[in-house]
Amino acid sequence: MFTGIVEELGEIVRSTETGDDSALVAIRGPLVTSDARHGDSIAVNGVCLTVVDVDGGVFTADVMGETLRRTALGALRPGDPVNLERAAALNSRLGGHLVQGHVDGVGEIVAREPAAQWETVRFRLPAGLARYVVEKGSITVDGVSLTVAEAGDDWFSVGLIPTTLKLTVLGSKQVGDPVNLEVDVLAKYVERLLGDRSAGGAR
Repeated sequence: MFTGIVEELGEIVRSTETGDDSALVAIRGPLVTSDARHGDSIAVNGVCLTVVDVDGGVFTADVMGETLRRTALGALRPGDPVNLERAAALNSRLGGHLVQGHVDGVGEIVAREPAAQWETVRFRLPAGLARYVVEKGSITVDGVSLTVAEAGDDWFSVGLIPTTLKLTVLGSKQVGDPVNLEVDVLAKYVERLLGDRSAGGAR
């Protein structure tokens, strides 16, 4: 479990294919590896990965085909920056919102509108996710916990403050770039519970 508060801007070191449908990815992150051990979880652009090895500020993780297909990790190349966050501890503050690190779909930046002290960014939503995105609700974009400013049938927008623009990959991404999206898991649970209740009532 994560909070969507990025701890460090890391860097892809290398990606090595380990089969027809998997890869071993090495990522530089001196802060998140300072106490990392084999088996720990680290979110990379919002994708929960398991640490295989740690060596000199670089950790490696196995990335399976399902992850490559359902996220934007497969498009990353050596040198690309990535948002990094260690799994939350039970005694830590929840600065963002409950984030699982389970990407629901890949969105796309469709517009950026700079302002004096912030920037408004609009994203395209994959089909089927719009029902979970509401104005003033929470959403995770490339591992960053954000508040939805506006929401449409197939898009949403957020306001990015200077800190977010400076300390996360969202500051450098351009129109057309893909992003990992994770909707608020509470919305999915509510939908399931209401669906089960309706089905029970029908019986």
